[in-house]
Amino acid sequence: MTELLGPLVALLAGVLDPLVLQGGLEALGGPVYDALALVLEGWYRVMDFVYALTGLEMIDPDFRFMHRAILVGLCIGVMAPLIGTFLVHRQLALIGDALAHTAFAGVAVGLFLNGVLELGVSPYLTAVIVAMLAALLIELISEVTDAYNDVSMAIVLSTGFALGTVLISLNAGGLSVGINQYLFGNLSTVSAENAVILLALFAVIVGTVALTRNQLLYVTFDEVAAEVSGIPVRWYNRVMVMLTAMVVVGAMQIMGVILVAAMLVVPVAAASQVSRSFTGSLLTSVVLAELAVLLGIGVSFYGEATAGGVIVLVAVAIYVVAVLVGKLLARRDRETPVSVGAIDTDRTDPTEAD
Repeated sequence: MTELLGPLVALLAGVLDPLVLQGGLEALGGPVYDALALVLEGWYRVMDFVYALTGLEMIDPDFRFMHRAILVGLCIGVMAPLIGTFLVHRQLALIGDALAHTAFAGVAVGLFLNGVLELGVSPYLTAVIVAMLAALLIELISEVTDAYNDVSMAIVLSTGFALGTVLISLNAGGLSVGINQYLFGNLSTVSAENAVILLALFAVIVGTVALTRNQLLYVTFDEVAAEVSGIPVRWYNRVMVMLTAMVVVGAMQIMGVILVAAMLVVPVAAASQVSRSFTGSLLTSVVLAELAVLLGIGVSFYGEATAGGVIVLVAVAIYVVAVLVGKLLARRDRETPVSVGAIDTDRTDPTEAD
């Protein structure tokens, strides 16, 4: 345990070093940042075109924050079910809660560095780093202690939330400003910088799943057989939890840490009611998540309500409808007579074909 956690602690100290954080921001501010910023500018043009066609107030060109919120929401609608489908089938639905609480600690670290050391780092960047380290810690605790995953998740969840509250209490004047937006989500908090970070996370998550889909699928449904066939199961487990950490931090911008885990589970649970295959469930969950995000953002804008809460309520409503539709489909399948063929009693030669 000590041998494994020692390097992790050193890595944590190194990554959280202010200079390293600044270096990370500068690295992201290079060609990659410029390319993603161009994507964001292109999205603004698309929204302007849609506004010219529809005249919808919430996509008025003066409301650039809404354009960014919709873009982030659409990305979350793909990322969350994409990872959530694997998590639900592996009975790891609660890992989103654990990582969301550690992401809250990451936000507190960023605000602490900005408030005390005046570094000017993005709290979302520190949230990404802390959440990914916490994801690795969950896997390490399970591997080293042979404890169940829910035990390691409970330990990391408690530690993350405790660290966040301690950092906030250390300097309440500087850290309390805007902390509610990270707890409950806010459409207006999606800055251009945060949108670019989310686009980078989106590219990494979708690209990784596309490249490793078969291996992740094998590990998800039969971990023992996957290990026997030579697949490095532990390595893929770590990849999965780190991808989950990225999704959690990305969704935190508009969902808030308290509700972010819902987007990993609810659309997948709804899709499982009406789908009969893994791929069908994955695609259906993406469609349902996009529907929940778009409807939720629209309702929260016109109703002046918290975006995260509205999106989750819409997702739950969709889940209820999916359950009803699933029941109807199951009843139809039971009532449909199964064709078993017919026996021609007039035929005398059993080898005679029609």
